[in-house]
Amino acid sequence: MIYFVATPIGNLKDITLRALETLKSCDAIFCEDTRHTLGLLNAYEIKKPLYSCHKFNERGAAEKILAFSREGKTVCVVSDAGMPAVSDPGREVCSLLQSCGEPYTVLPGANAFLCALVLAAYPAEGAAFIGFLPERPRDRKARLEELKDYTGTLAFHCAPQDLDDYIAAMYEVWGNRKACAVREITKLHEERAHFTLAEGLLGEKRGEYVLLVEGAEKKENPLCALSVREHVLYYMEQGAEKKEALKRAAKDRGVPKSALYKEMLDL
Repeated sequence: MIYFVATPIGNLKDITLRALETLKSCDAIFCEDTRHTLGLLNAYEIKKPLYSCHKFNERGAAEKILAFSREGKTVCVVSDAGMPAVSDPGREVCSLLQSCGEPYTVLPGANAFLCALVLAAYPAEGAAFIGFLPERPRDRKARLEELKDYTGTLAFHCAPQDLDDYIAAMYEVWGNRKACAVREITKLHEERAHFTLAEGLLGEKRGEYVLLVEGAEKKENPLCALSVREHVLYYMEQGAEKKEALKRAAKDRGVPKSALYKEMLDL
């Protein structure tokens, strides 16, 4: 079996008993940085063969993981912190295993995005994890344009040296919004800072950040000012069947189709 194992994002005690048991019993561990993972293993007196699996060699590592598994070996895949394949190497490994029909599973654990969402007290309903933005300014701007009208909380991973550029690009594309930068999650100097995109984040930038930004304001659909009957009839007059017209009107109003149906029985 192949296990994708979540590891601590800061505090080494944030590892599950199941993760420790699996790391102790496996035959090999593939990790983003062998030196970093060695520190975690040494803390729990675990000695296992380590192999690198990073963004520059992931395809080759994936084939080696597949070969080990088919030899009957138990393999663990970890990243430096958090869940492999989420803003970290591992997705290409998953894709290869899935395409080859090789079984694998996930051992859950610490998650920076979810922790930041709680620390910032931002809405979780409809929140979207975006991860890192593209490196090239033109590509970064295009990605932000795609997200401009999204109404849920937007979450990004960001290196300290890129934080000011992220904020400036967001302000240019989205205008002023509330934001919160969370860093050093689960560590001694854990910190969250609320600010607006217009003012930016003051102070020295240190540590890896999760940047949360409020979503766009919801645009009121003018059709919602109509009565339910007028709203549905509008779509029917455009050529939609009754069922489709109900579906569109319900979507506009953010309610289940069944909530409108009783008002349209005589149509």
